[in-house]
Amino acid sequence: MPETRDPLVEYAGKIELDTPFVPAPGPADVAAVVRAIEDDAGSWSFVQHHPQPVDPQEHRNWIRAALTVRLAGGLPQQLADGMDRLLQAELRGKDITDAAFLPRLTGAYPVADQVSIWNGDIVTLQIGAIANAANAQLLGCFQPFHACIDNAIHSAAGPRLREDCARIMELQGHDEPTGRVKITRAYNLPSGYVLHTVGPIVPDQHPTAQQAQELANCYAACLSLTAEMGIKSVALCGISTGVFGYPADQATEIALRTVANWFEQNPGGLDHVVFNTFGTAATELYQEAIRSWT
Repeated sequence: MPETRDPLVEYAGKIELDTPFVPAPGPADVAAVVRAIEDDAGSWSFVQHHPQPVDPQEHRNWIRAALTVRLAGGLPQQLADGMDRLLQAELRGKDITDAAFLPRLTGAYPVADQVSIWNGDIVTLQIGAIANAANAQLLGCFQPFHACIDNAIHSAAGPRLREDCARIMELQGHDEPTGRVKITRAYNLPSGYVLHTVGPIVPDQHPTAQQAQELANCYAACLSLTAEMGIKSVALCGISTGVFGYPADQATEIALRTVANWFEQNPGGLDHVVFNTFGTAATELYQEAIRSWT
């Protein structure tokens, strides 16, 4: 399998990857964040076209929309800190799942005792790292309230995540190739890190052999970079399924076989892999694939 990781030395220092994230102390203040957005040069166009709502109950969604469309760069410290306080308060109110307590698989799957299937919201999972199905620009989704994992992760992590991704992409100088992976801190997520990987786009839902290999590369790269970082647990999402068009049943088979092959080639490299399915249909696909594994 071709090498699909990037040397961490190229960007780790630029995003302070090894520095533990410590959120700004203090209480959450929605009104203060609204004011910070109104004072932010990077949000000027949004504010002009979408003034803050009169109803304070609508302020939180207004904040989320403003940050979703905000381009990276020049993030004011006041806004960054205010969002950290707000997102940390919201995190404390969420039902967090500790991956360490998820049941492991049983049966014929080669590494069943190191793998879990979990139907849940990946932004509520406490684990070493989570995979994000990113786009080639690696900057997150710019469509407010779009129901994609990229949007969910960036919204829950906060605007520092896009800033890190922008620094990586500026250094790289070109779009992220399919099948590769970058890593950032997770900021206001319960996980430690986010793995950003770009899967193949299959608009006709008939993937080629090359696209199948690219999808396998995504999963293998995520596992290898997690291990390289010394992280022992990772949650993998359904890369390229959904709007990217990869048939979910075929993607499931690729994900399971890639993980099994990776563990065979890297014994002891990781302690725990979680397949995050997010929905009954995807969960049943994984469960059936495990039951019929030969």
